[in-house]
Amino acid sequence: MKSCLVVDDSKVVRMVARRILEDLDFEIEEAHDGQMALEACEKRLPDAILLDWNMPVMNGLEFLQKLRNMPKGDTPIVVFCTTENDLSHIQTAISAGANEYIMKPFDSEIIETKFQQVGLI
Repeated sequence: MKSCLVVDDSKVVRMVARRILEDLDFEIEEAHDGQMALEACEKRLPDAILLDWNMPVMNGLEFLQKLRNMPKGDTPIVVFCTTENDLSHIQTAISAGANEYIMKPFDSEIIETKFQQVGLI
């Protein structure tokens, strides 16, 4: 079973994403900020990370940059999932190492399609 770390400061978003991803046969771990996500990745790198941009303590972009500099930090597929929808944010995320980008709000069809596109399902 593949694993996915859901990183979002919104408990509701984490709950919805968990339900969708569990239906797609992913084992889910959650983090409510980038620092918690980094600590989780230091213990065990997931196959995928669904990542919010705007969070307290450490935002998604800062987390992604630190992740990609970790040993084997280039292996998880990172899908940004955020309300930041202007082209400059998308380009910044992709340049920092994101594999894909989803706009909030999302649904199961959007997540399934994006995860298929990056080869996770």
